[in-house]
Amino acid sequence: MADELIDICDESNNLTKTKKMKSEAQRDGLWRRMAHIWIYNSKGEILLQLRAKEKSLYPDMWDISAAGHVRAGEDSIAAGLREIKEEIGLEVKQNDLHFFNIKKIEAIYKNIKMNEFCYVYFFKFDGDIEKLKLQGEEVQEIRFIPIEKIKEELKVNLDKYVSHGDYWFEVMDEVKRKLKI
Repeated sequence: MADELIDICDESNNLTKTKKMKSEAQRDGLWRRMAHIWIYNSKGEILLQLRAKEKSLYPDMWDISAAGHVRAGEDSIAAGLREIKEEIGLEVKQNDLHFFNIKKIEAIYKNIKMNEFCYVYFFKFDGDIEKLKLQGEEVQEIRFIPIEKIKEELKVNLDKYVSHGDYWFEVMDEVKRKLKI
């Protein structure tokens, strides 16, 4: 995806009034904001996306339903709505997204420093994912996967999933709580 201008934060998630290109922020390990949208259905399945093979970050791995950087001047919910539309072609209204929390993430993948405040939202969707239009340069496939299968896979095929650590289990526990299962 093309580079984009983003707001830079300090280590406490306060905006610094500095704007940088995403690539500069990643290279320099600057703090920035992300929107993470986890989509689930009534069956206790979570919609995961298989990242495109050409992606510089975690290519060909299963990841969050939709996610991306919050652009300069944008808020996290607007970024989340935009990313869902861009990546998987799903139009969602603001009140359909349910805020969960903000995850502070510090990670390095190859030479990319991911110092991010991730605004985490949930969206319940029982529609037909076959009708959705995927953004080919970002996503090669989407699939609803049962929570128990994701848990099993994370134990034996960790290299197939983006390394979110305990965050995966927090999300799955929250979906189970929402569905009362």
